[in-house]
Amino acid sequence: MNPIRLLAGITLPLACAPAMAGFVEDSHAKIELRNHYINRDFRQDNAPQSKAEEWAQGFTAKLESGFTDGTLGFGVDAMGQLGIKLDSSRDRRGTGLLPYGRTSLEPADDYSELGLTAKVRLSKSVLRLGTLQPLLPVVTYNDTRLLASTFKGGLLTSQEVDGLTVNGGRLTKANLRDSSSNDDIGYGAATSDHFDFGGGTYAFSPQLAVTYYYAKLEEIYRQQYVGLVHTLPLAEGMSLRSDLRYFDSRGDGAERAGRIDNRNFNGMFTLAVGAHKFSGTFQQMSGDSAFPFLNGGDPYTVNLVTYNTFTRAGLDSWQARYDYDFAALGIPGLTFMTRYTDGRHAKAAGIDNGRERERDTDLAYVIQSGPLKNVSLRWRNVTFRSGNGLTNALDENRLIVGYTLALW
Repeated sequence: MNPIRLLAGITLPLACAPAMAGFVEDSHAKIELRNHYINRDFRQDNAPQSKAEEWAQGFTAKLESGFTDGTLGFGVDAMGQLGIKLDSSRDRRGTGLLPYGRTSLEPADDYSELGLTAKVRLSKSVLRLGTLQPLLPVVTYNDTRLLASTFKGGLLTSQEVDGLTVNGGRLTKANLRDSSSNDDIGYGAATSDHFDFGGGTYAFSPQLAVTYYYAKLEEIYRQQYVGLVHTLPLAEGMSLRSDLRYFDSRGDGAERAGRIDNRNFNGMFTLAVGAHKFSGTFQQMSGDSAFPFLNGGDPYTVNLVTYNTFTRAGLDSWQARYDYDFAALGIPGLTFMTRYTDGRHAKAAGIDNGRERERDTDLAYVIQSGPLKNVSLRWRNVTFRSGNGLTNALDENRLIVGYTLALW
């Protein structure tokens, strides 16, 4: 589908100025700037390279229109992304910030993407066609590097029933976080013609919501998801949040990525006490394969952390996490997070009891006033180790400076 031709077909009939009022008045645009530095020191023996170290600047411009007046409202969204290399080399590439030549191994000086999305609104339902960034249990775009990943396809979101949000659609292409190309949708080294999904969330109350989704990556895998989120007020300034998630993933058709057989039960419990948050998680894998998720996306699991996903076959993992907001001490904008995640019983080629563990520390500050107001500064520190047959090990630091400029 040619998005420019689609947009032209939608917008050409909309020449009447009164009908365009909402289209213009409800529009907004912004530019997001992200300066990202990653230093990754590989600690295992016989590593292909001793370290990966890159520094780059990202720009993301987003324009979202309102909808035209009338029973059917029409609109257009646009997004342009540009990544620029500040420092890298062929022997330090591979952090995920920059693409590099598969033969030359030289990091690109820059890369970019333009995305256009047509949208149509009827009552409380919106259909979007073109570039998409879904945040759903079965497909979640990645935004952990310089530029965010995107998908191409169609997404229908409906909220016709109070408390119920329904989503359904089809994706056909993926643009990875460090790529300028739109590749066929896929998982691992296998590709497919399309990825179909549907489901929704029903909120019984502001404190309780349940979710169900079904998805199928044609000829690769099919997946069902059930989730429950509940918040229990305990006292003034105290609450307990429970987030339970279950996935059942099986092979589909020709099983182009090999046999898929995975059940993933995971959950997080968070106790909030004033400025403090104490969290504990569990994640249990059963079946003979790893947990599958789309290329260009992230797994919707509680033990998705800074470096690792803890989604190997058979891997059982847990996490202990602590968050603190320094606004309670009179320093608004300063936050701290630390967590430790431990996984055991991983299955891989010739391995039955592999172990993985990661420790993350995150310190962030958003400037509250002055000429640099709203500039965010973040330091992330990571230590990852594996054992019992698994050999990956690294120490990592990330420095991220961000700023969003609203144009209107």
